[in-house]
Amino acid sequence: MNENPAVLLSPLGREALTRAAELLGDAPGSELAVAAALRREYPASLAAAAVAQHELRLAARGKFSRAMEMLFTRGGYEQSSSETIARHRAARFAGARRIADLCCGIGGDLIALAAAQGTTAPRPAATVLAVDRDEIHAGLAIHNAGVYGEADRVRACVADVRDIALDGVDAVFIDPARRAGTHRFPAGVSEPPLDWCLALAGQVPAVCVKAAPGLPAELIPPGWEAEFIADGRDLKEAVLWSPGFATAPRRATILPAGDTLTRAPGEPGGHADPVDVSEPGEYLLDPSPAVTRAGLVEDLARLLGARKIDARIAFLTADREVTTPFARTLRVIESAPWNEKRFAARLRELGVGAADIRRRGLAGDVDQIRRHLKLTGPHRATVVLTRVNDKPWGLICTDIRTDPSAALANDPHSAPSTDLGQLLNASSHHFCPPSRPICPDPRGPGPRSGPAVPAPAPRPASSRAARCPGRTPPAQRAARRR
Repeated sequence: MNENPAVLLSPLGREALTRAAELLGDAPGSELAVAAALRREYPASLAAAAVAQHELRLAARGKFSRAMEMLFTRGGYEQSSSETIARHRAARFAGARRIADLCCGIGGDLIALAAAQGTTAPRPAATVLAVDRDEIHAGLAIHNAGVYGEADRVRACVADVRDIALDGVDAVFIDPARRAGTHRFPAGVSEPPLDWCLALAGQVPAVCVKAAPGLPAELIPPGWEAEFIADGRDLKEAVLWSPGFATAPRRATILPAGDTLTRAPGEPGGHADPVDVSEPGEYLLDPSPAVTRAGLVEDLARLLGARKIDARIAFLTADREVTTPFARTLRVIESAPWNEKRFAARLRELGVGAADIRRRGLAGDVDQIRRHLKLTGPHRATVVLTRVNDKPWGLICTDIRTDPSAALANDPHSAPSTDLGQLLNASSHHFCPPSRPICPDPRGPGPRSGPAVPAPAPRPASSRAARCPGRTPPAQRAARRR
């Protein structure tokens, strides 16, 4: 059972919370010492609640702009929608006169749903009904709505959502539980069950169901829109829109800008022009996971005039630089059938000491591959392990939008270093085949997509002897043996 953070709304609780914030600051790390100090001034339970709440508020700043005024339980915070996603989703509810927020939790979506009804006076009363069977969460939802100035538009009801009458409700949002305590349910399993949530459309035409991003496609009913939402490159959730809300069968949305990619009704993938398949060209496009989960990779290829590198792999390729919110664009430095030892040697030649390793369509442990590559040097790159025409393939790439002063995002093995692309920008050619092939080119002799790159000058025969004084040159040793 959740401890009720509402105790912190009492005068003594507010004082303890303020004191905890003063002692812990923005970088907690001395919680035990602070809790001990607070226990000398306040009851032990209040001191513990104040320290825990301050930690949650700090963590919640990544989701909510007013997190330092809100109240959370740990489970409620972890399962809540971020402010950015909630506002995006609530925009479709604008104009609904009465909304039901079922399984409201700590109120992340409740706040956005109330705000979506506009700011014009007079402000309508109780436009959003918040329902949760957890009394603590229902109370926190109302408090948090007040933090955003929306308390007069909401009211809470403590009940099982399956017992609520929806008479007079225009639209429903439901976020069914996908975990019990620390146990996560498999994708598609929830409480209430997904089938019950979908059946709400029989009572209220406009229904939105929040789901896990790994939701199996076969669970999406005909006529419903499945929207997959990513924040940057991170896939956050799936949303199912009933036919009363739906505008497209599938949608990929990239936040915070809100760019969306859809497949228009009447344009199923099977009837569209086929997408060409070819070996990687000058640029590799790594589609957003929202695009991949929505099944819109080929739609993106048609939009950009790109090609697939394999019929079953979600990488695209192009011979020109492409900038799109729906994919990360990589500039190809090397492209060849995968051979770990030869790629390791080439990476050392290029001075790559930090790499973002992307594996798609090939088995293997990324950490083990990283150890085998023995990366060393001042530069960074992206190493892609995939399949091309159903053959294991490797690519060494550089991100065209990489900040040279920053380490690779989300890569614990990276260190601040110079992006490999800087070396190429100083040259006139845009596609750099290896100075010596990593392995034989399966295409055989013939023209290539980029300009020729002169081979490095041969090393002088005496260079090894110069580096190793006193060592007999190889030619002299051969003469003696003869």
